[in-house]
Amino acid sequence: MVHIRTIHAQSRRSYGRPRMTEKLRAAGLSVGHRRVGRLMREYDIRVVRTRRFKVTTNSAHSHAIAPNQLGQHFSATAINQKWTADITYIWTREGWVYLSVVLDLFSRRIIGWNLDARMTAKLAVTALKRAIALRRPPKGKLLG
Repeated sequence: MVHIRTIHAQSRRSYGRPRMTEKLRAAGLSVGHRRVGRLMREYDIRVVRTRRFKVTTNSAHSHAIAPNQLGQHFSATAINQKWTADITYIWTREGWVYLSVVLDLFSRRIIGWNLDARMTAKLAVTALKRAIALRRPPKGKLLG
């Protein structure tokens, strides 16, 4: 238990049963993962999980805010009549990545997307260009 408590503290309470067993074996102790798990449960040694927090919204900017063209009407009667877009962020083993998607509200399908390590205008523009290349809407239809 002394070894388990020491390793638990050194790992900042992040090691669970598998890694704890690995470290104990590396220290020369002959233990099985079931025993380590049982001892950790008996002595209430638990993993403390921390969530990463990423600020993604900057409301204090001087950029123009586009008007809401849909007015909360998310249904469409024909293909390429209404498109909507959004950007989200995803945590991966290599860090944060940003995903921009364009969705056709009639078919409810993603028609354009782009993934990048940085959230820039190029991220959204590339997703829109891919949607235009796939669906080829009539000229002037996109902005109207």
